[in-house]
Amino acid sequence: MMDALVSFFEEIDPVLAALIATTFTWLVTAAGASLAFFFKTLNRGALDAMLGFTGGVMVAASFWSLLSPAIEMSETMYPSMPWFPAAVGFLLGALFLFGLDRKLPHLHINFGEQEAEGVKTQLHKTTLLVLAITLHNIPEGLAVGVLFGAAASGIDGATIEGAIILAIGIGIQNFPEGFAVAMPLRRAGANRWKSFNYGQLSAIVEPIAGVIGAVAVIYMQPILPFALAFAAGAMIYVVVEEVIPETQRDKFTDIAVLGFIGGFLVMMILDVGLG
Repeated sequence: MMDALVSFFEEIDPVLAALIATTFTWLVTAAGASLAFFFKTLNRGALDAMLGFTGGVMVAASFWSLLSPAIEMSETMYPSMPWFPAAVGFLLGALFLFGLDRKLPHLHINFGEQEAEGVKTQLHKTTLLVLAITLHNIPEGLAVGVLFGAAASGIDGATIEGAIILAIGIGIQNFPEGFAVAMPLRRAGANRWKSFNYGQLSAIVEPIAGVIGAVAVIYMQPILPFALAFAAGAMIYVVVEEVIPETQRDKFTDIAVLGFIGGFLVMMILDVGLG
């Protein structure tokens, strides 16, 4: 199966490959959101476990799929300071999300409406919730696109297999994420279609970010290790600032931690075992 996927993606334009892969991650989010058609409530422990799983996948992907290849590339491209691109890119990615977090109005999943972040706004709670997950998904799409662009450029440390595995990992964690967005809306009284639409809409930014990432690294190869580390820094920022706090507000914190461990293991096995 993996050999067939690799052959397929090797034969098409890398920007198209990034678009297809990130469209897959978006569709998996939509699949998760579609559960709103069948359920109206979600056990809080299950929600925290799903969010923890998401965080574990993102942390594992940040190292094995992004930072490690960035450092490996830097040893060839910047032999005198192989640590520099990864360090600078990682910092810039975190600062980029920090800036968006301060300016973009949004509301995290388990937070009250009075705890909305970013600039003050009169936007509805539903819109603020979707904006929060959209913010979360920008680095995920960017990471997949950058890795496909790097692999297409023939840079050591980046492979089509690695890009596919990253897309699969992001897709796996997007399923519970779509569910986690749609269900609070359904529980709050939104109808099935509205809950589903808002849930899947939260990931529409991933194909856009994926194409931007692929185009950027194809035409500006020297920034490749910076771009990979940038995506890693942005993802780690999201996990620490958003995902973990959302799981630590009730009595299911231990379950959330186990979910995190499970997500980390799944992504690690995918990347090390199949990459």
